[in-house]
Amino acid sequence: MTDTKLNYIAGDWIAGGSEIENRNPSDLGDLIGRFAQATPDQLDTALDAASSAQAEWARYGMERKQAVLMNIGNELMARAEELGTLLSREEGKPFAEGKGEVYRAGQFFTYYAHECLRQLGENADSVRPDIEVDVRREPVGTVAVISPWNFPTATASWKIAPALAYGNAVLWKPANLTPASAVALTEIIARQDIPKGLFQLVMGAGRDVGQRLVESPRVDAISFTGSVPVGKGIAAAAIQNLTRVQMEMGSKNALAVMDDADLDLAVTLALGGAFGGTGQKCTASSRLIVHDTVHDAFVEKLVAGVQAMKVGHALAEGTQMGPVVSEQQLRENLDYVELGKSEGAELACGGTRLNMETEGYYMSPGVFLNTTNAMRINREEMFAPLAAVIRVGSYDEALATVNDTNFGLTSGIVTRDLARATHFRRNAQTGVVTVNLPTAGTDYHVPFGGRGDSSYGPREQGIHARDFYTTVKTAYIAAGRPE
Repeated sequence: MTDTKLNYIAGDWIAGGSEIENRNPSDLGDLIGRFAQATPDQLDTALDAASSAQAEWARYGMERKQAVLMNIGNELMARAEELGTLLSREEGKPFAEGKGEVYRAGQFFTYYAHECLRQLGENADSVRPDIEVDVRREPVGTVAVISPWNFPTATASWKIAPALAYGNAVLWKPANLTPASAVALTEIIARQDIPKGLFQLVMGAGRDVGQRLVESPRVDAISFTGSVPVGKGIAAAAIQNLTRVQMEMGSKNALAVMDDADLDLAVTLALGGAFGGTGQKCTASSRLIVHDTVHDAFVEKLVAGVQAMKVGHALAEGTQMGPVVSEQQLRENLDYVELGKSEGAELACGGTRLNMETEGYYMSPGVFLNTTNAMRINREEMFAPLAAVIRVGSYDEALATVNDTNFGLTSGIVTRDLARATHFRRNAQTGVVTVNLPTAGTDYHVPFGGRGDSSYGPREQGIHARDFYTTVKTAYIAAGRPE
């Protein structure tokens, strides 16, 4: 029998009211483990513990906090191969991506370890005589972190690390599809020099544990990454308590390929951006907007590249694309294939379920041609290894098509023209813009976020994270005059 992995509440590993199975999407015969599901009473216990632990953590010296975050980050990086294997096994991304994700998660912690020593305030003279003004940042309090399954370690880390660095307590509800990575990260954090209850893992379904968490008046801030409908529900619940929220939600990112583009580069960027991580990235470029004069040549190279991609077990050598994460996700992906065809799009290749050596949720990467930006496959986030090509006649039409969306997370352009690249960078209505780079792939030391339905609230990552995880206090001091 497989031992059940427990929740981590108030400094102890605790069984839940029920448990779920976690199976490898590359091989459904591989049972990764069973994972406890927290009860409402256990969540209340966690909230009680968080409040007192946060007050104690706030009194820790800066170097003591820094050492905690450095230890976490260094262990993640040192164990990137081991924990990356676990991540790929339960999520389905190729091993190289899983290992890279864990290593990057470690970098988030070491980056914010240094931020522990950079929490500088401001001072000013008052407009009134003999009065000084001191402005400083203080912890917001108890932070609920609700993270997704597609980057189970990295996304959680870029929320947890700054929350701790700026003095907060954390209650983490990970996605139920990837609980093993959550337990592994929690084990690392639990070994550190932190108060009991400062960091807690509460696993469970969003409709149960997640909903109760976001409705609690004892939660001071909620950082969420997931879908737009869930995000809107969280915002509606949070406003009842005036809880601050930070949300990264859907996307419909576009890569614009211009008439002067290096086509080999453009195809490489499109393949990596659209199909990396099995297309299950919020930064995936699922809309490929291509100038008419290079359209046919680009499509020929793109389809050839897609057909050559090796789909296989996440841990198998040479795998370029693993399975999708679940049966439900696979069904939704195949439904989008049928929707695209019903809308008049031509499926040039892929888009079918694959039977492999091991039973899993495999599908072939697919490319739609002859699509318009009005089609649902170009309006809705599919979160699938599917890309749609949109033909345009000019740069102006390409830019207008890029911006014609309810979302606004990332966009990119492939061009040799510096003036055009500069104009695109300034006029693309997305939070992240890339030039001759894929739309997927961001750095940890600079802000990340989007516009429209993609994001709500302060930016994540870099020093901009402090805007969410801290509250500002302004103090006035009567300096007086010396006798």
